[in-house]
Amino acid sequence: MEKEIISNESKQKKPFLFKLGIGLLILYPIFWGSAAIVPFTPFPIHIKATLITTLIVVGEILCLIGIAIVGKEVVTKYTSKLNPKNWRRTGDKQNDE
Repeated sequence: MEKEIISNESKQKKPFLFKLGIGLLILYPIFWGSAAIVPFTPFPIHIKATLITTLIVVGEILCLIGIAIVGKEVVTKYTSKLNPKNWRRTGDKQNDE
């Protein structure tokens, strides 16, 4: 029997909006991480407070827009892979007994 060769042309390319949504979901934790770094900067307190609030709000907005673009199923799939409880599991589902 001959092996079936899959070419690059037969692979389905992701649309631009899907890539944009994934990019927004990647930016989301970067904004939150930046908000955690701001208190250690030499800015005045009122600028720090404004900057932290802005970073958190913009991060949440990017997350919601990213979820709206890629869909709830994709977000649930990637979130389950990022959950530390699932890292040691094999392909089969294990019973926690």
